[in-house]
Amino acid sequence: MTEKKAEKDSVESFLRRTFKGVLDSIAGFLIRLGLKPNTITLLGVLGNLVAAVLAARGSLTWGGVAALLTAPLDAIDGAMARQLNLPGSFGAFLDSVTDRYDELILLGGLLVYFTTAQAPRGIALTYLAAAGSVLVSYTRARAEALGFNGKAGILTRIERAVVMIGGLLLGYPLVSVGIIAVLANVTAVQRILFVYKQSRMINS
Repeated sequence: MTEKKAEKDSVESFLRRTFKGVLDSIAGFLIRLGLKPNTITLLGVLGNLVAAVLAARGSLTWGGVAALLTAPLDAIDGAMARQLNLPGSFGAFLDSVTDRYDELILLGGLLVYFTTAQAPRGIALTYLAAAGSVLVSYTRARAEALGFNGKAGILTRIERAVVMIGGLLLGYPLVSVGIIAVLANVTAVQRILFVYKQSRMINS
């Protein structure tokens, strides 16, 4: 799989292309209000913190609603940066870092929820989901730092967000963390193998 094909096939790229007009309109409106892209990025973290607190308190559906309303901010901040023609280095770095925080904050809320409910299976799966999510992002970052393409695997960030939000909205968080626990770690292994194949091609 080439980097160009990986970009074309990703769910995130598809959603960004599909909703580009809507995102650009919202981005333009926020710019006219005087807001900056990094402000929207940080508001996204705050929104996920609210979602995590709600989930931790057992208000799973409302936590899902908060996470769902917050999710588009991750695309809007990028649309704002493009319209403002801002240098992308720090903004892209901040966006990547806050993406990790967003996931771990929400999983932390579920960890509190499962701990309060005395659900050891939920606790274990939440830990595995968090580990897998971190490894998926780390394998890509490390691969790209070494000059490889790290965009591969079945459960990238946007898919994990869909699974997580869906589980909260429907009241089945155990199913969500279970899916992520398994498939995020599978994705990390897929990326390791993907990079291994690339390294073999270079050295052959």
